[in-house]
Amino acid sequence: MPTGFPRAMPRPSRWRAWRSASLRFSLAYGMMFALSSILFMSFMWWGTIGFLERQVETAINADAHALAERWMMGGLPTLALTIEDRLEQNLDDDAIYLVIDPQGNYLTGNVSAWPAKVQYTDRWYSLPDTRAGLRGMAELHAYRLPGTAQTHTAGQLDSGYRLLVGRDVRARGILRHLLTDSLLWAWVMVTLLAVSGAVLVHGIFRRMVKTVARTTSAIAHGDLSRRMPLVGNGDEMDQVAEAINEMLDRIVRLMDGVRQVSNSIAHDLRTPIARARTQLEDAALHATTDAELRDAIERAVGNLDNVTAVFEALLRIAQIEAGARRSAFMTFDLVPVLRDVADLYEAVAEDHDIRLALDLPDSLNFYGDRSLIQQAVANMLDNAIKFSPAGGTVYLRAQVRELAPGRVTGPTGEGMLDLCVSDEGVGMSEADMARATERFFRAEKARNTPGSGLGLSMVRAIVQLHGGRMHLSAHNPGLTVSLALPIAACAISANEEDFPSPQHISGMTERSSFPHQHDMNSSVK
Repeated sequence: MPTGFPRAMPRPSRWRAWRSASLRFSLAYGMMFALSSILFMSFMWWGTIGFLERQVETAINADAHALAERWMMGGLPTLALTIEDRLEQNLDDDAIYLVIDPQGNYLTGNVSAWPAKVQYTDRWYSLPDTRAGLRGMAELHAYRLPGTAQTHTAGQLDSGYRLLVGRDVRARGILRHLLTDSLLWAWVMVTLLAVSGAVLVHGIFRRMVKTVARTTSAIAHGDLSRRMPLVGNGDEMDQVAEAINEMLDRIVRLMDGVRQVSNSIAHDLRTPIARARTQLEDAALHATTDAELRDAIERAVGNLDNVTAVFEALLRIAQIEAGARRSAFMTFDLVPVLRDVADLYEAVAEDHDIRLALDLPDSLNFYGDRSLIQQAVANMLDNAIKFSPAGGTVYLRAQVRELAPGRVTGPTGEGMLDLCVSDEGVGMSEADMARATERFFRAEKARNTPGSGLGLSMVRAIVQLHGGRMHLSAHNPGLTVSLALPIAACAISANEEDFPSPQHISGMTERSSFPHQHDMNSSVK
């Protein structure tokens, strides 16, 4: 046998059960249920027995005070007559009376002799009692009758006339035993219910955890189609299952996106890299002059610059989607920014015989990142000019949306900016518009035009960073890219009088004809 350290023996299976979270949870639930039932039933038992004892003591004290008053009024004859009347009227035969003289001689009552254990007037006595051949218990209390010569200390009976009043509490004892037995049986039933509930909770908890474990294990082993089953009643388990399924759908979409981006990068960057390599290789083999070699190197560097630009765009999109640019948010006038971008692209539009039309208010305060908004509008105008035919028109429009008749601000002071760029180009199909903002996606009509398919992906990332929405729609002919950007209350309050009036907004809306804004996966030309 090989020598070495002995292997650790596996833990016995009976201990593995205690490692189950569902078992521990169900046991804790059952124990809490059983303990709470014990406390509740103990409270009921003590409350009921205490009430019965207080009721007996109150009745004895009231009876004794009434007899003392009769003693004060008529002495022993009146007291004896009163006791006899009460014994005759005592249908339950549970009353106990005894009066003795200072020498301890019997005077009246239904007890023949003073109990030897009853020595004090400041305490209660529970003594065995035999009545009508039945043994029971009697609750007794001793009193000194007022107006008699007596010497006593600390409640001790020394001399004088003494009164003993009590009640036979046999019925109370029977009731106590009955109540005790009933509560014990009730506790046994409650404990069985607690155990049954613990088993049920254990089963439900274990089934839910096993379902999650099986689903996640299947996905971890490559089965991305597995999902949590739904009961359909909308309870917490369904909510957990829906949350897990939504998370899994999100993971699948992200993985598909990464796979698609990887494929697109490999496909779109292979051509310029291969072209640069071919140019350098051809120049190394066939270039005869320095000018030819320099020209080949410059063309290869240009192709490599395009590759670098693509990677820089990807990194910039990732930074924007991560929210790294929120620190640059500030309040600024958006109209000069839009006019600067329009002036920059107006010369490009004129070179392509395209007219650039603006529909902007005089001033429009906005809270966001100035350079990112400028880049988003530049990408939109670049795409519009690129795909517009000669003689066409590109429209740039911006306006504050009228949220209610005559109002451009919401209840908390916020507003909504509508910004759109429209062209008269080839347009896109519904299927292409649904995928247009995917990275490196290019519609069939745009395959022969320069570009990397990242323009509208960048625009969507910028819009999402600002909490807005992006929507593509047909312009007939052409395409309209619409942005709905929220205007923070601080931007509105910064220069509220500069915003256009509702009448001006209505006029601009008629000329711009903004499409209805809604969420969808935006696209790129």
